Amino acid sequence: MCCSTVNNIQGHEDGSVSIKCPYDSESVNNLKYICRGNHPSTCLQQAVITSDTEQNGRLSFKSDTNSRIFKVTISKLTLNDSGLYLCGVQKITQVDVFSAVELKVKEWCCLKSHQIRGNVGRPVTLHCPYAPQHRNNRKFVCKGSQRSNCSDMMIGQSRFSLHNVSFESFSVTITQLEEGDAGTYWCRSDPEWTVGNYTQFHLSVGKRHIGMIKIIVCV
Repeated sequence: MCCSTVNNIQGHEDGSVSIKCPYDSESVNNLKYICRGNHPSTCLQQAVITSDTEQNGRLSFKSDTNSRIFKVTISKLTLNDSGLYLCGVQKITQVDVFSAVELKVKEWCCLKSHQIRGNVGRPVTLHCPYAPQHRNNRKFVCKGSQRSNCSDMMIGQSRFSLHNVSFESFSVTITQLEEGDAGTYWCRSDPEWTVGNYTQFHLSVGKRHIGMIKIIVCV
């Protein structure tokens, strides 16, 4: 079993997280690896990535010899990535050295919904809150049923305009609504989808009946 100290880190679904593992100056050129679970004796055999492999699917390996830390980054996190990880450093004439990290991946959840109305040929404005830590990030709206595949609507779309940017929110106005504007939209302030306040819009557009946008604010 391992270890007496466990470092705790958090990530969020669809985001990325880095597990940082220390090593001593004598182990700069030694094999380094990481595995899941709490069994040092089988960790190398069950390693999910080693220093011999820079990329393994969603995992990437990088070592900084100056700070003597190697880092394993996991992208496109899922809830199943939660759990204990062991960082291993191979010792040629000694027992391998380990450190432990507990990863908790949080899910996205919807807090509340609102409705806003629009119509073909008329403008509609989307009011988007965002997290304070995203203050200097680019603000935009993308379209797509999933966060992972939405298209940036602020590029090459003259009918979408950004305005009223404050320290807590921004607005996007769509002028001259068209039937083809129907779909799912996301207000975004972070291209990596890390934790923050996001607004999802389900837009339906009609000629005579006022369209409806359902807003779901997520963290």
